[in-house]
Amino acid sequence: MYNDDMEDMEYIEAVVSAEYQGERLDVFLTEYLADYFDAISRSYVQKLIKDGLVTRKGKVVKANEKVKENDLFDVQFKEPAELEAKPENIPVEIVYEDEDIVVVNKERGMVVHPAAGNHSGTLVNALLYHCKDLSDIGGTIRPGIVHRLDKDTTGLMVVAKNNMSHLFLSSEIKERRVTRKYMALVEGQVMENKGHIDAPIGRHKTDRKKMAVDVRNGKEARTYYTVIERYNEFTLLECTLETGRTHQIRVHLSYIGYPVVGDPVYGRKDTRGMPGQLLHAYNLEFVHPRTKEFMSFKSDMPKEFYELLNKFD
Repeated sequence: MYNDDMEDMEYIEAVVSAEYQGERLDVFLTEYLADYFDAISRSYVQKLIKDGLVTRKGKVVKANEKVKENDLFDVQFKEPAELEAKPENIPVEIVYEDEDIVVVNKERGMVVHPAAGNHSGTLVNALLYHCKDLSDIGGTIRPGIVHRLDKDTTGLMVVAKNNMSHLFLSSEIKERRVTRKYMALVEGQVMENKGHIDAPIGRHKTDRKKMAVDVRNGKEARTYYTVIERYNEFTLLECTLETGRTHQIRVHLSYIGYPVVGDPVYGRKDTRGMPGQLLHAYNLEFVHPRTKEFMSFKSDMPKEFYELLNKFD
């Protein structure tokens, strides 16, 4: 059993969701912990398990154990102290707030929560300053976070201020009762007025920072799209998520040959003249965790998004 000074350890609770039923523990944790690190290897996870730093109900486990839905694993690992999210006086656009939730309009370039390489300046740091209290289910790294937006994706997010709200919203997302719609400007002319992409997504086989369509080992992922406007070389789409895999819209649109304009990872390499990644979460709808009131929010596209579209007219 690993006995190093536990004050230097970071702590995470990892809950197994339905899609990982029957998966090996080390495979599940590698996918799960990828949310906390820019890159993580299966061998690193196996070492954590071997050193006794992964437990279930206080008992050590084995890497090849098959996990079940709702299994809860306690994971401890060493990280720099700076990884703990601390309040920072960073401007953030708060669209709505009450005692249970806060809805924000995230700007481009803001990382949602601390991770390796991004210890500060995140949305969580900002909200800890402005809201004081956030749910602690996500641990010290991502308190309150029930869903995320990529660093260069703009738009609406709901954050939980207490554990009751966190559990309710997480369940609603899992059951696909939260509506999340995006505006995406993509390369090329999409010919079908409507369509959907049903293609499993998993970690890229050689680049752990990227995701990819993986028919054999990926997790189910579905994106629906509707053409809003066609331009000479671009198409404006409304995209709706049925599932919420990491980088899902970006991966799916690139997979069918229409990458998001300005996407530095899955798009064209030449993004000169583009104001950044043009993907915006403009519509968010859900039931309030306490009042059960239907909540609906919309956000205008960022100014630079509009300005580019106006050049096409």
